[in-house]
Amino acid sequence: MDLALLRTFVTVHRAGSFTRAAALLGLSQPAVTSQIRTLERQLGRPLFLRQARGVTPTTIGDELAHKAAPHLDALVEIAETGIDDESSLRTLHLAGPPEFTAERALPALTELTGEEGQGFALRASFGNAEETLEGLAAGHHDLAITTARPRGALLTATPLCDEEHVLVSAPRWAEQIGSVKLCRKGAPVLKNLPVVEVHESLPFVSRYWASVFDSRPAASGAVIVPDLRAVLACASAGAGLAVLPRYLCADALDRGDVVALHEPAVPPLRTYFLVVRTGTLAMPHIARAHEWLQRAATDWC
Repeated sequence: MDLALLRTFVTVHRAGSFTRAAALLGLSQPAVTSQIRTLERQLGRPLFLRQARGVTPTTIGDELAHKAAPHLDALVEIAETGIDDESSLRTLHLAGPPEFTAERALPALTELTGEEGQGFALRASFGNAEETLEGLAAGHHDLAITTARPRGALLTATPLCDEEHVLVSAPRWAEQIGSVKLCRKGAPVLKNLPVVEVHESLPFVSRYWASVFDSRPAASGAVIVPDLRAVLACASAGAGLAVLPRYLCADALDRGDVVALHEPAVPPLRTYFLVVRTGTLAMPHIARAHEWLQRAATDWC
């Protein structure tokens, strides 16, 4: 059986689409379709059911993928690194949300970049969850951090850590509201306060209101800026209330630049996932970065 046909088959199985598999393999879609048909003729069995959007593996296809994928991943790893090239410096391409990647992931990974014999060069890019996962699937990144768990077999996700969200403002707003009044009356006390957010849809504030107050926020955004670090700076300057990850505003809370307006018994949480293309953890530099981030995350929760 031709190994090239098997590699194409496993890529289609993981991608769930001839078109996406073609992009990953650097082939045309007709070439991928032809290779899969050739393999099906050789086996005398259908491997995929063609659907309007993508393909679904048959039971035979699932069985073949389960048997072949680990061996193909090992061969790809050998081809990528070279048998006698273990000392060469590999490059890790990381993608994730700007704030978490900058504040958490990059400081942790830079400890590995200079390790003799095990280090790697590091390249990082920022984006939202959809952009990051699309780039990872297309082969633009090796490792991604997202707040969305991907579907399908092409990508493998591992929970990394949870972040707690905190409702904060500059001290003058807290004094105006009063913590007792907020605890007694809830969200209506906050309806006339300006809001600082990352998007017009108020994703952080809306999630907090739904989780804690079981309602929707009444206010619109006074300041919209697409970076949580800038949101913190504006909130500290008195621009309005904001909902921020605790890790990002912990120092500002300790200094008194902002204060927590509310401390619910069960604070809203958001989960981060560490995502790779299935099979690429066979590559040592990706596996090492993946393991190191998981280890570092035990101190972030």
